[in-house]
Amino acid sequence: MQKTILYDYFRSSASYRVRIALNLLGISFESASVDLLKKEHLEDTHRARNPQGLVPALQIDGRILNQSLAIIEYLNETRENAQFLTNDPLARHRIRTLSYIIAMEIHPVCNTSIVGDVMERTGSGDAVRIDWMQKYIRKGLCAFEATLGDGQSGRFCHGNTPSMADICLVPQLYNAERWGADISDLDRINEIATNCSLMEAFINAHPDNVQPKA
Repeated sequence: MQKTILYDYFRSSASYRVRIALNLLGISFESASVDLLKKEHLEDTHRARNPQGLVPALQIDGRILNQSLAIIEYLNETRENAQFLTNDPLARHRIRTLSYIIAMEIHPVCNTSIVGDVMERTGSGDAVRIDWMQKYIRKGLCAFEATLGDGQSGRFCHGNTPSMADICLVPQLYNAERWGADISDLDRINEIATNCSLMEAFINAHPDNVQPKA
């Protein structure tokens, strides 16, 4: 049987999402590092896996899958024990809304390659880069916090079971901490983050625990 291999980069939030999902499902996988700083994602070998030259790429079930949320939804549809999305259409919409706030609103404008291009085009320095990251991470997470205020959250973003929304939230909080975005006032998010931090699936997926050895 073909191995399950996750081609990822330890700090990539999209890769982080898929690590959490695999861990929550108890799917054993081999991690193959694609070093973004060395531009290994742009090499022909990786582009054969993902024509966009992005991570992650997941080799599973005899195929190579791309795009973290599409991977998570595939896992949800093919694994009996998956609970990343619910059967209720309105609940699925809510979980997707929360997930998309991060994956489609925060992530694109804070992608390191995009921000790096902006900095190069404008001749800006590190201070502007940090301010940019802090601004857009906080802006998006404030919207996420407000969306959580509809009374449908429990210990996690939707009810009392981790969903795709939690899988997206936790890596974004890692980025918030990394860039110094102040989210100390976002009480619901911080409570959910604490609950996630107690679960091995989230702990084992953390960049500090998967960082390649020098």
